[in-house]
Amino acid sequence: MSLLDQLSDRNSWEKFYDYKCSLAVPGDFAKQLRRFIDAGAYLPVCEEIASGRSFPLPRMSVISKQSTQKKRTVFTYPDAENMVLKLLTYLLLRRYDGLFEDSLYSFRPGRNAKDAIRMLRSVPGIGEMYSYKADVSDYFNSIPVEKLLPMLKDALADDPELYAFLAGLLEEPCVIHEGEMVQVRKGIMAGTPLSSFYANLYLSDMDRLFAEKGVLYSRYSDDIIVFADSHVEAEEYRGTVLSCLKAKGLGLNPDKETFSAPEDGFVYLGFSYRQGIVDIAPASVIKLKHKMRRKARALIRWGMRNGIEPEKTAKAFIRIFNRKLMESSPDSDLTWSYWFFPSLNTDRSLREMDHYAQECVRYLISGRRTKARFNVRYEDMKKLGYKSLVHEYYRFGEDKEEPAGQE
Repeated sequence: MSLLDQLSDRNSWEKFYDYKCSLAVPGDFAKQLRRFIDAGAYLPVCEEIASGRSFPLPRMSVISKQSTQKKRTVFTYPDAENMVLKLLTYLLLRRYDGLFEDSLYSFRPGRNAKDAIRMLRSVPGIGEMYSYKADVSDYFNSIPVEKLLPMLKDALADDPELYAFLAGLLEEPCVIHEGEMVQVRKGIMAGTPLSSFYANLYLSDMDRLFAEKGVLYSRYSDDIIVFADSHVEAEEYRGTVLSCLKAKGLGLNPDKETFSAPEDGFVYLGFSYRQGIVDIAPASVIKLKHKMRRKARALIRWGMRNGIEPEKTAKAFIRIFNRKLMESSPDSDLTWSYWFFPSLNTDRSLREMDHYAQECVRYLISGRRTKARFNVRYEDMKKLGYKSLVHEYYRFGEDKEEPAGQE
């Protein structure tokens, strides 16, 4: 039975709904999915696929990456088709999970970033090892489809109908951009649901190579880290990574390529590890603080233009970051907090971010960066809905005890 046949099965949709509701997805998405299922809105799309009619073209958008001047290209299908592709991805990742090595932690059932960090922490002598970390440049949109298709055909040898459908989507040269149909080289189309499975599959050969060598190695989509007993050995592993990527038509992001000595610890997936302490990586802290500063400034301008009361701008700031840090997006299985909280064994960076967020709220309410801002009490912020990351961290972990007297 092809996975495509399961797309019209109500039971498959109900299991998918239960799975999504088990996550911290926004309530609006859960309601949207419920309405979609109850209305049988997936059936016309399934008929479209079964008949072999052309699938709607994806829409291409170029968006700015926050905190940088870089642009990111993403693709989206129409809502109904996109929802059906979400279910197909859910099914794909479960049926074919056996294709992947234990060292792969991205987009897999029962595996995520916390498992990668916990695995590395548990390795005896990890604190005495050298490491090499690399990030594949524009991974999703740079994957050559002509190189991916033979791998996909082999992987889906038991489901030729599914392969034919996926190959058709990948080989389609056209997209909709700014209302017009254009031809682009789009890779596996970052932003579309199926791209997660393709991203796992395309570098599975490299995962297998390091597994066969018995090397301590981990990959999360385009993030790669390899451990070695010496800097020379780490350099050798770099050569292996570069050779594998070159054969795949890929390159590295030079700004994210690093070697680390034992005394430095290592940084991976937004975490830092040093001498047994797992914290949020400094770059991740800076990135979030930059977002807070930009949003606070934008809200100040918005409030001034529209005569909005300061408390309302502060409440908007709090609502935005509560949602960002405590809720996942419809396309993500993990909230920001669930990504970080399970693996941390210190609250140092959380306290730093709490302090910065409180400074932003005080500034929004008082309009001042002088001592007068301290007239805004912590209790005032809590009444507006403010949630302390430190407090949420200790609430999250039942085995963690919050020190007394902390905000």
